[in-house]
Amino acid sequence: MNNSAQLIAEFFESRPEIKSVRYPGLKSHPGYETAQKQMDGGGSTIGIEFAGKQNDTFKFMNALRIIDISNNLGDSKSLITHPASSTHRRLSPEVQAEMGITGSVLRLSVGLEHPEDLLRDIEEAL
Repeated sequence: MNNSAQLIAEFFESRPEIKSVRYPGLKSHPGYETAQKQMDGGGSTIGIEFAGKQNDTFKFMNALRIIDISNNLGDSKSLITHPASSTHRRLSPEVQAEMGITGSVLRLSVGLEHPEDLLRDIEEAL
């Protein structure tokens, strides 16, 4: 899953629709050096912030065919969630902002599907 998540994070980072990607396997991540010392790969969870509005994130999520929308993470299947309206919805806007959670942020948990299938699903949804 680490390799798949790395490929997907790099793909997102190359896209103009994406404002930022939060993944410790990327050199752009503030914790990259520490992650390289302490981890075997960057993990399977990627934070994605769209350059557009919350509606753009919902359109993207709804266009996915392989990756399921869910509040759970860490399954064998790839899952995506919108933290601001699900897992973190009860937090005040100020606390969400402190945590870097906006309406344009998604969290993707990469599962066991073939990375090319996931990349195709993501590219078509974008």
